[in-house]
Amino acid sequence: MPSASAKIIAVINGKGGVGKTTTSVSVASILAEQEKVLLLDADPQASASWWSNRDMGKMGFKVEQESDPDALEGIRKIKGYDFIVIDTPPATANLDAAIVNADYLILPTPPAPMDLIALIETVKTFVLPRKKSYRVVLTKVDPRSIKEAIEAQNTLMELDIATCHAFVRLYKSYEKAVLEGSSITQLKGKQAKEAETDYRRVVEELKRDWLNL
Repeated sequence: MPSASAKIIAVINGKGGVGKTTTSVSVASILAEQEKVLLLDADPQASASWWSNRDMGKMGFKVEQESDPDALEGIRKIKGYDFIVIDTPPATANLDAAIVNADYLILPTPPAPMDLIALIETVKTFVLPRKKSYRVVLTKVDPRSIKEAIEAQNTLMELDIATCHAFVRLYKSYEKAVLEGSSITQLKGKQAKEAETDYRRVVEELKRDWLNL
């Protein structure tokens, strides 16, 4: 199971319900089109595991569940992968263990003020003290209110919080993907393609950032 050169990416936020699992699965599925990917489900709720167990191997990456923070300390011993994506729980020992052992952090958050407050606290409490490279990704953006997302991006940038220009709009297609056990890249229809495009833009932007690591 990751090679010595595997890049470890943790998808984190101290708050729940912000799109961590959707981001983990979507990023892993896009990376898996060209790389060998392991998605490590470190959330005791095991949402990523439940989602992927319905796919019958269609997503193109392997999923393993690991909710023991001590086991996460040995993540670099896993061999045979180019990327390991960790889907984390809200603020727990697992979250800190994932951050410590990651090369890069993705922090999804909706643009609503209360979500931004929680996100800023996560950055200050967990990310900055560890001096980890990271990017915030705005998720669950109302397609009818793009202005809110732009204002949120500007607010975060003014606080010197690294934030992706690309963001992810909220579509029913994500619920359909979970129910069908597929990634957003495998769904048909106009909305599904727009949702897929959002995450592809995010991944392309993150890849450019990774080149500087």
